[in-house]
Amino acid sequence: MLKYKADIRTLVFVAFYFSLAIGTWIALPQPWYIATPLILLNCTFSFFCATIVHNTIHCPMFTNRIANQVMQVILTFTYGHPVSAYVPGHNFSHHKYTQTEKDSIRTTKARFKWNLLNQLLFFYLMSGDILKSEIRFVRRMYKEKPRWFKQYLIESILLNSVRITLLIIDWQKFLLVVLIPHQYAAWGIVGTNYWQHEGCDENHPYNHSRNFTGKLLNWFAFNNGYHGIHHLRPGLHWSLLPQFHEKYIAPYIHPNLNQKSLLKYLWRSCIYPGKRVDYLGNPIVLPPNVPDKDWVADIPISANASALGAIK
Repeated sequence: MLKYKADIRTLVFVAFYFSLAIGTWIALPQPWYIATPLILLNCTFSFFCATIVHNTIHCPMFTNRIANQVMQVILTFTYGHPVSAYVPGHNFSHHKYTQTEKDSIRTTKARFKWNLLNQLLFFYLMSGDILKSEIRFVRRMYKEKPRWFKQYLIESILLNSVRITLLIIDWQKFLLVVLIPHQYAAWGIVGTNYWQHEGCDENHPYNHSRNFTGKLLNWFAFNNGYHGIHHLRPGLHWSLLPQFHEKYIAPYIHPNLNQKSLLKYLWRSCIYPGKRVDYLGNPIVLPPNVPDKDWVADIPISANASALGAIK
């Protein structure tokens, strides 16, 4: 039923996340030197599952629609948000209107002089606008795509029912094993947008995104480092991104946007020298800080049905 055999790794990661989360819940309380690494590991694998969520809403894993719907429900529990809720802000707002006033997560909305704060707080700065556009999108889908709305509702109800139950059973374990890892995953996956697009040229056919080609990062993050080709071909399966990047992006992109190490880039951009510059090394001049433009009312949903995840 899998479209690509590479998604066996996806299923293994998802299974490992649930085994780890359940095992940590059972094992706690433990001494801090045992509990802390377990919680950090939960955070890490919840983030890896968030990259899976990202891949899945662009290219569903299975050939069967019902299997894809079930998978979205399962993935909802790995990073603590309805998978369908990822669709409006990312597939529609960000992909269709990258870095413009209709992009809810454009990097120019982060305006601290100290660039480290822009990276660390990006998720929290974007959350309000993401939620507003999500609500407007869901209302529209209630009328136009009731099947999508039903999927969103199922994910939301099941997720919150389980979270409330776990909170009642043991609020401390809920905080450590569920809430903190899920918040870390959401913080991480939204924060990737900052280092993927900050200082790039959204109007250029190749220089609109920053890529990270390190093999270790991309093995664990399911090739999410190859962001340029993902924007050009968002429906392309994650396993194909490296070879398509080498053919369609690497020969044409500015070399400063083809980074090997994410850690080295984050050190230079956020710690030392930590200056906010574009990919050419020039200081970034921020445009006026204006409210988001409403994209929900304008975008043709039917013409973009492939961006709806498991529900076409």
